[in-house]
Amino acid sequence: MSKPTYVDDYALITAALNKYNDGVAQASSAIMKPAFAEVATMFGVENGKLSGGPISSLFDGIDTAFKASPEARAVIARVDIIGTAASARVDTNDASGFCFTDFFHLLKVDGDWTIVSKIYHTHQRP
Repeated sequence: MSKPTYVDDYALITAALNKYNDGVAQASSAIMKPAFAEVATMFGVENGKLSGGPISSLFDGIDTAFKASPEARAVIARVDIIGTAASARVDTNDASGFCFTDFFHLLKVDGDWTIVSKIYHTHQRP
């Protein structure tokens, strides 16, 4: 029987996203780097202006501005897959005092899912 669904791909995608989640919670870019393509990008809006660029800015921020946060919680809220392309939403609370929503785009290359872009929204504290 053929595999008409994306069960296996879903598991591989969530594994990649959990590398990101674990890296955020542990404030370690080394944990999350394997989930990203070298040419990946990250963008968001900071003070009303477009901010971002190469994914290295995420890694630098995780290593310098974040601290390990055992209270950090993340949920993979959505994953959409079609062929070799996927998108996902991750909501994170209490990561170094931040709450944010990330949207990821992933591509399946040589059987592996890799994050090629991330956009984010940082939620305001009440």
